[in-house]
Amino acid sequence: MLTKRIIPCLDVKEGRVVKGVQFVGLRDAGDPVELAKKYCREGADELVFLDISASHEGRKIMIDVIERTAAHITIPFTVGGGIHSIEDMKRILRAGADKISLNTAAVLHPQLIQEGAAFFGSQCIVVAIDAKQTDSGRWEVFTHGGRNATGLDVLEWAKEAEKLGAGELLLTSMDDDGEKSGFGLELTSVVSTSVGIPVIASGGAGRVEHFLDVLTVGMADAALAASIFHYEETSIPAVKHFLTTKGVPVRYEREPNHRAAEI
Repeated sequence: MLTKRIIPCLDVKEGRVVKGVQFVGLRDAGDPVELAKKYCREGADELVFLDISASHEGRKIMIDVIERTAAHITIPFTVGGGIHSIEDMKRILRAGADKISLNTAAVLHPQLIQEGAAFFGSQCIVVAIDAKQTDSGRWEVFTHGGRNATGLDVLEWAKEAEKLGAGELLLTSMDDDGEKSGFGLELTSVVSTSVGIPVIASGGAGRVEHFLDVLTVGMADAALAASIFHYEETSIPAVKHFLTTKGVPVRYEREPNHRAAEI
């Protein structure tokens, strides 16, 4: 089994980290810079920063917050929200990000995945998929921070994103987000076994056991969580220790971080 990654997520709105349930009912969770520093110290493998209202509000992402966050961490840093062009990607990478996360823009303009992969390399492009199960049992892709239904089938979109050059998928089960009852295992396993690129599972972490489930049963390559870490219901070291006792390989020593220097 390949080494699994544990990734905290900073959902940022108006310069503050927030968290809700199924993308609504947001409440304050702290300062992004301070949380980023804490997670870096605790041994997070990577950090994801999502400006969750940028696309909905039709504005650019907050570069100043990205710069301040990146200045204090030494782990890979993925940034998403309000990205619509190669120039936007350049600005974010220059601000200190290592990877770009595309969600709404990727659905509206799929060629942006291809262009980004060609310009920066597939390893730099993460396609985020917000998935919600419909009454018929299929999973549908949502955009604009979970506000807009697209009619797209999640599995078909995941395969298309891979073909277009995505190096990784960030898969969020909207039905489980913030519920703390476990990740969407069926959704995650279906996508993970249907694509050849890494899948980061998101949405539903409530106990350390849930990380084990999604990394084994769900076959995810990484597990992302927010509130369980923000509100100190558990910690990254506790999750990694538990996984180790169950035979799941995790990293304990952080490897050198090589940022995209000259963009």
